[in-house]
Amino acid sequence: MAEIDKVPRIEITDGALIPDDAEKSIFSAWNISFFGALLILIILPIASPDPFLEILLFVPDGVVTTFQVTILSIIFSLVVGLFAGLGRLSRVKVVNRIATIYVEVVRGIPLLVQLFYIYYALGKVVQLPRLTSAIIAMTFCYGAYMGEIFRAGIQSVPQGQMEAALALGMSRTQAIWTVIIPQTFRIILPPVGNEFIALLKDSSLVSILAVSDLLRRGREYASTSFLYFESYTVVALIYLIITLFLSKIVANMEKRLKLHGRV
Repeated sequence: MAEIDKVPRIEITDGALIPDDAEKSIFSAWNISFFGALLILIILPIASPDPFLEILLFVPDGVVTTFQVTILSIIFSLVVGLFAGLGRLSRVKVVNRIATIYVEVVRGIPLLVQLFYIYYALGKVVQLPRLTSAIIAMTFCYGAYMGEIFRAGIQSVPQGQMEAALALGMSRTQAIWTVIIPQTFRIILPPVGNEFIALLKDSSLVSILAVSDLLRRGREYASTSFLYFESYTVVALIYLIITLFLSKIVANMEKRLKLHGRV
């Protein structure tokens, strides 16, 4: 058993490339990827205004919609994830079982299927606007993943914190909300940042519901001009620049937390 415990674990996420703090070279992978994509996106409209400049002027409202879906979904999924995580740790068997079933079922169904189900299948019962359906599906899906992040974060808080709070006369519920949860939020900030990046990329799936996000606007331009290569090149570059920029923010956040001894 001792040998098994020593087997290294490999962690792989679907987030963007997180800059390695140890790699200081100006030619680091992140620098080459980010500034290379940014340079290409600047050069293309200058070298060939028609069609690249036209595409860049056509898609900005799609970027706004992409961030709208992403930000609202991540906020709501944090709320759902908090209660799912608490439910997974609940001593009440029914609550624990419901939360666990929710997490396991949702994580076992692809996000694309959930988008179709909420908008088209449930549309026979209640017809929701496309944007609302997209946000609900994203929230429902990522809430399950956030639930696992919250569960792990709560369990990582030293048990002595709960014991100290109980010794001061707090109830278990008071201790969780006033002592454990605030510390949990600091612990889970880096993984939540990674999920935000992953959610931003997955938000491109909402285009199948005719939500005018970045990908949808690119498809609209391509379908009218038949310039598919040019349109999707610009869309890909914009996604890459945004995700790499956010990954840099996440890396800086992790660095600051480590300096303060919080992760």
